[in-house]
Amino acid sequence: MMTAKKNNEVGPANHALSELDYANFDESSQYLTFFLNQELYAFGILHVKEILEYGKVTKVPMMPEFIEGVINLRGEVIPVVNLARRFGLAATSVTRRTCIVIVEVSSSDDSAQVIGVMVDSVSEVLEISSDNLRNAPSFGAAIRTDFIRAMGKIDDDFVVILAEDKVLSIAEMAMVEQVRDFAEQEGLAP
Repeated sequence: MMTAKKNNEVGPANHALSELDYANFDESSQYLTFFLNQELYAFGILHVKEILEYGKVTKVPMMPEFIEGVINLRGEVIPVVNLARRFGLAATSVTRRTCIVIVEVSSSDDSAQVIGVMVDSVSEVLEISSDNLRNAPSFGAAIRTDFIRAMGKIDDDFVVILAEDKVLSIAEMAMVEQVRDFAEQEGLAP
């Protein structure tokens, strides 16, 4: 179990997680790290079911741009999200290192949803101690950070630890696409 260190001398720019913030973390302090547009991200290892070599992804018509398609995983239809596109980043081309990370997320009705996440490459499983975890930075009300579970400090760098349930929320992804469709219909989109 993670233990919180009391630290009353921390400033807002570089502070350790408060005890209340630990409720948002898994019991495990291990994270699967991966690259996306040359930046390092991570999912909690307890949410990762498996890692697949990028293979046949079946395109599905009328899907949002960030839905790459679906794959057949032992007879189950699994949607595949292109995480770069989900973040509004330029999608990189598929290489031999491109992977699909199979992640299990909880949905709003407490059921589990299995989703494939397309990433540029998988790096490694890292163990990050609780005293090397920081809250997501605050950029003001106009910029969302709710999809960031924490920032993991590794030497002089940070890894962005993603909140799987926020990044891969089926309901939110559908809502985003509805707004995008409406904007296109009204001539508001570029």
